[in-house]
Amino acid sequence: MNRTFRLFLLLTALLSAAVLALFLFYFAMTAGAKLDLEKLTKDTACVSIFDGAGNPVPLPAGAQAFDELPPHVWSAFVAVEDKRFFKHHGVDVRRMVKATMKNALSFSFREGASTISQQLIKNTHLSGEKTLRRKCREIRLARMLEHEMSKEEILSCYLNSIYFGHSAFGIADAARLYFGKTPPELAPHESAMLAALIRSPNRYSPFRDPAACLARRNYVLSLMREQGYLTEAEERYAATQPLPKAPGEQLERNAFLDALFEELAHILPDLSSDNVTVYTRYDPALQQRLEGQEAESDAAMLVREHATNAVRAFHSTCGMIRRLPASLIKPLAVYAPALEENLISPATPLLDERVDYGGYAPENYGGTCSGYMSARKALASSVNIPAVKLLNALTPHRAAQYLSRMDLSISEEDETLALALGGMREGFTLPALADAYATFAKGGTFAKGHFITCVKDERGHILYENREEERPVFSRDVCVLVNDMLTTAVREGTAKKLNTLPFPVCAKTGTGGGAAGNTDAYTIAYTGEDTVCVWLGNRDNSPVQTTGGAKPAAIACDILRAMYAAAPRPLPESDEVCEVALDDEEYTANHRMVLADPLAPAYLARKELFRKSAIPQQTSTRFSHPKIQKPQITVHDGGVTIVLCQTKYYDYVIKRRCGEQTTTIYQGKYRNCICDNSVCAGERYEYSVQPVWQGVCGEEVVLPAVRIPLPADVPDQWWELP
Repeated sequence: MNRTFRLFLLLTALLSAAVLALFLFYFAMTAGAKLDLEKLTKDTACVSIFDGAGNPVPLPAGAQAFDELPPHVWSAFVAVEDKRFFKHHGVDVRRMVKATMKNALSFSFREGASTISQQLIKNTHLSGEKTLRRKCREIRLARMLEHEMSKEEILSCYLNSIYFGHSAFGIADAARLYFGKTPPELAPHESAMLAALIRSPNRYSPFRDPAACLARRNYVLSLMREQGYLTEAEERYAATQPLPKAPGEQLERNAFLDALFEELAHILPDLSSDNVTVYTRYDPALQQRLEGQEAESDAAMLVREHATNAVRAFHSTCGMIRRLPASLIKPLAVYAPALEENLISPATPLLDERVDYGGYAPENYGGTCSGYMSARKALASSVNIPAVKLLNALTPHRAAQYLSRMDLSISEEDETLALALGGMREGFTLPALADAYATFAKGGTFAKGHFITCVKDERGHILYENREEERPVFSRDVCVLVNDMLTTAVREGTAKKLNTLPFPVCAKTGTGGGAAGNTDAYTIAYTGEDTVCVWLGNRDNSPVQTTGGAKPAAIACDILRAMYAAAPRPLPESDEVCEVALDDEEYTANHRMVLADPLAPAYLARKELFRKSAIPQQTSTRFSHPKIQKPQITVHDGGVTIVLCQTKYYDYVIKRRCGEQTTTIYQGKYRNCICDNSVCAGERYEYSVQPVWQGVCGEEVVLPAVRIPLPADVPDQWWELP
């Protein structure tokens, strides 16, 4: 008996010591923990956003009074998150013990036991780190909270601070976004769906995974019925109601913040349980500039900087939609790949003529063809037929491979010649097109753009930092050529609305539509620092008023003018690109790229850029070795006429031989006809013509011999003697 009693005393002492140690540990871990009631009233308390200058970005959100909510709204959240909410005092000890045992048996921390009070404290006062110290502080602050606030007040703060996905914070925003209603107007099945979201707004979004959302919603409904908040009939009816397929109402957020929260949902799927700070390159003044642009249709505009690959401003009246890229695809899928494969240079002559590829017969704007033109001209003027012919030489499959390196993936069904003009099924988002064009400005390296640069927890620990892997797509020298060709589009092509800017800019326009009219109008312009994208259209694909890229180009011009107080950083250069002089006459007359003669005058040398690896090999000798076609010689009215070829830049020496005597009858500049009337009837003459360029004598051309007719001979006879 004594031994048993002593063992009991020992165990009691050990247990008391353990309990005392736990209490001491608990109070040590929670020392200094203070409840800040002001934090509990902040909307969107779990997320803070800072712009590129380090200033906080305000996030407007509407609060909803608890006494205005029907019971099925708040009961849905209680049922799934904390069924003993009205019974405990901030901490559910029974649930905590049960969760601890499950975690111990599974050697994990999967099972949670946080009450609504604890979740509110975590969202407003603590970081998301999983440590024993944070858990102890959470418990103590939750108990303090229960002494300071009623259950209804706690629920009200909780419902107004939860993140519901798609940039919706609080029950008021969530009701508007998903159902176009106020919280008091929500039906039981709608309340249950909102309660289903908060576990993981990204995973259970009805717009991303309807099946997962439906299963989770119906699970919440079953809990509401089990806990007496719904009858069986009400549950059955609610479970048959459909999910929303599209937002019921647009929130008062700008498009940049909407895109930011979409990105944040992928970075931190369980955002509702994290208290984080998000850092961006957001420029509020630039955002306001974009939002202030006037358009008679839907519009989307974006500014992306090259140094960080971050989006600085984004405005859209119709969300992040995908549209066909029209002629914006030409540099990405046709001209840059063709340059990379050495199929063309900017000077390559392309024949703009009607073609038919097995029933596919592309048309130019206006239905006309212009004959031969340079690749530079074809791109700057966005002529369709040369682009299709180039794609045919490159092959659509090869073009698709280049596009995929820039995250512009298309299906195999889209690998047709129509791709050269933006013909495809789904199209691309504006940020995706901006990323692709930024590749040219970055010297051929692609990097996906982003809205978030860094995410930190409350203690300053980095939870996420954007370190997007960059990948090579085009050679640097190819990008230099593409950039130069797109400056031509600004100087004299389809993007002329930008040519008043006081600094160099590259740009490409695009217009898509059909017989009913244009549905899409684009301009993408970029400098050495930023890419600016503008799209005008209607979300329902109805025609827009603009007839081309002029209006979006004018908008892009206004944005770019406002962006730079000084000239932006220059575009990339390359030692592998050089300027070459081509023989202009050979190019114009015969559509051949031949290097100009070193002695050629400046006005007869066509300057163009080439990759050093693709410079033409043949050099003209037009001036170092002057040469002409054989002139025509005739006899008429007792005189001799020589008609020179159309080589006007040479001097000419014309000699006449008669027997042993040689006479120079003309020496000087080009004249179309040279007449020799100092000839005698009955005599035989032989003439020679020699071109001369700046003292360099060319090849002498001997003309057929002629005899001057006697008076008795037939008049106007043309004599050619062997």
